Amino acid sequence: MAIQAQRTKLLLVVITVFVVSAAPNRAKARSDEQVGDVEITAPVEPVPTGIDDNKLFMGLLMHNDLQNARLLGYSEQRIYRVTNTNGNVKAEESGQMEYHAPDEKKFVMTSESGSGLVRRMALNPLIGSEIEAASGKQRHDSSITPANYTFEVLGEQQVGPYKCFLVRAVPKRVDKYLFEGEVWIDTQDYAIVRIAGHPAKKLSFWIERADFVRQYQNIDGFWLPQKDETFVQVKMYGQKVLTIDHQSYKITGVSNTEESVQTTEK
Repeated sequence: MAIQAQRTKLLLVVITVFVVSAAPNRAKARSDEQVGDVEITAPVEPVPTGIDDNKLFMGLLMHNDLQNARLLGYSEQRIYRVTNTNGNVKAEESGQMEYHAPDEKKFVMTSESGSGLVRRMALNPLIGSEIEAASGKQRHDSSITPANYTFEVLGEQQVGPYKCFLVRAVPKRVDKYLFEGEVWIDTQDYAIVRIAGHPAKKLSFWIERADFVRQYQNIDGFWLPQKDETFVQVKMYGQKVLTIDHQSYKITGVSNTEESVQTTEK
């Protein structure tokens, strides 16, 4: 669960840095249904018999443990972008992120543009926080586990090419590193396909609303982020949007853990 916990926590941490990059803007905050590239229009269907929160948590934990054990390394192209609601780019950074199991990440920037203040106060700390989280320096537990959340199973729903269980995640404590929202879990792999929500605790007097969406994709059998969007409504200053595009993945290392697990199960 380590990789998933780091990613979920970072989505919540970054929200707090947007006040410094706010500019006058009276735009109204988007609703949850408007957030994210993937438009979910499929109906919610009944859940098959035997599927409950315990089974979903067990499947999710097993999937994450197996992926963490198998995935030894990958590289990807990242594009970090801060915009306002009309699409004007305030700042942007691009580069290559490399991961090496179990705890090393390295980001090499290839281009940057826009406001130096936004890049220095928002984007650079975000990248640094992810590298620190991978190394284990950030100890706060924000993983999607029964210790931190309860699941309310809502049904099944199609998300793009993926058939998913839809659940409402309710945090067990008021904590800025936890979220409240909905999670879509693949019915075959028990991998997280999509998360949409907001922090479980109000972050500051100035932040009126904060919403985030993360979409995942299956890359050679590994579920990795595809796109992150964080929308923050700042009192008197309007809305800012952080987008992280994850592109051109290359899996650079895989262990044989899956084969040994399958042999044991037989």
